[in-house]
Amino acid sequence: MNGKTEHREVPFAHPVLGDEEIAAVSKVLRSGWLTTGGETLAFENEFAEYVHSPHALAVNSATAGLHLALEATGTGPGDVVIVPSLTFTATAEVARYLGAEVVFADVTENGLVIDADDVQRRAAEVTEAGRRLSAIIPVHLAGEVVPMEPLRRIAERHGAALIEDAAHAFPSKTAAGFAGTLADVGVYSFYANKTITTGEGGMVVTSSPTIADRVRTMRLHGIDREAWDRYRKPGSSWQYQVVAPGYKYNMTDIAAAIGRVQLRKAEQFLTARRAIAARYRTAFSDLDPAGDVVLPIDSPGHAWHLFIVRLNPDRHDRNAVARALQAAGIGVSVHYTPLHRMEYWSKRYPAQTTTLPRTDSRFAEILSLPIFPTLTPEQQDYVVNTVRTVLTTSGAFR
Repeated sequence: MNGKTEHREVPFAHPVLGDEEIAAVSKVLRSGWLTTGGETLAFENEFAEYVHSPHALAVNSATAGLHLALEATGTGPGDVVIVPSLTFTATAEVARYLGAEVVFADVTENGLVIDADDVQRRAAEVTEAGRRLSAIIPVHLAGEVVPMEPLRRIAERHGAALIEDAAHAFPSKTAAGFAGTLADVGVYSFYANKTITTGEGGMVVTSSPTIADRVRTMRLHGIDREAWDRYRKPGSSWQYQVVAPGYKYNMTDIAAAIGRVQLRKAEQFLTARRAIAARYRTAFSDLDPAGDVVLPIDSPGHAWHLFIVRLNPDRHDRNAVARALQAAGIGVSVHYTPLHRMEYWSKRYPAQTTTLPRTDSRFAEILSLPIFPTLTPEQQDYVVNTVRTVLTTSGAFR
């Protein structure tokens, strides 16, 4: 290197797209049918087979999928939906679309996912106040699968739907099955930085034919027949009925074509993510027992969408560490600022701003490092070495 410091740029995330995806999109463009059609139907069937679910319904985002899931399972005005505060706003905002109120739950004592005991306490408070708990939405944050059985028992006890926000958790699989298939409904995201992508998009899965039929109808204006069926199926009629005031949430064939190729690569991507997570865990292993860093555990079925470390706040200023890494060309992020600390949510539910101590504590600690399938060994080394250097620099200490 001739005495010069080699500067590297390591993005936080990067979609992995190749010639196969380009060819698939080109085929759709040449077909003349761009919106929901044969490609989308094939993607749904292939995805359902992959996760062993009777029904998979493609939508244009995971947010749309969560909205449809809540609507299909009966959430309405005045109801209450319990969600973790440590999540993206979409998990909670869909309840507000339907006029329902949100109750935030805390994270586990030692982790980052929703705490079933806290959910039970808050569910009891909702019921005792004479309000209807309509749904509980756990989030498989970073790809860590939330234990679902305790939450299922709580949901059944209160007559609530259990809906998995599996936006981070494909293809997470445990002994119980794939994340997203362990509740009444599961919703996946195919956003650009997710474990597989369609650019924008999502998938709703359920074992309930009633829920599937409602989602299928409501994702496209409440019309009782798909456009593909009306326009392209031989012998079909142009006639249809509007049976409900639905939404415009369908996936395009362009997106589905990308998704079908990405689905075939899902195991390859997962293997790469697991290898990077293992590399990080080994490289930082001495910092964990020393009390500098708490590393994410390699829990069963972890999809490693994110690699979130927790910095000891008595020793390190998380924001200073983030700035130092960004200055070195390394993309980092924080997942997430808790919703009860966001303007809209704190103003709507001011009483909840003081009831989530573990979530507040975690927020001061967490930092997400780059992890994506094409992160090279050289880039991984640069991330590891730079993180270690920053953590031993006085400017990063409190």
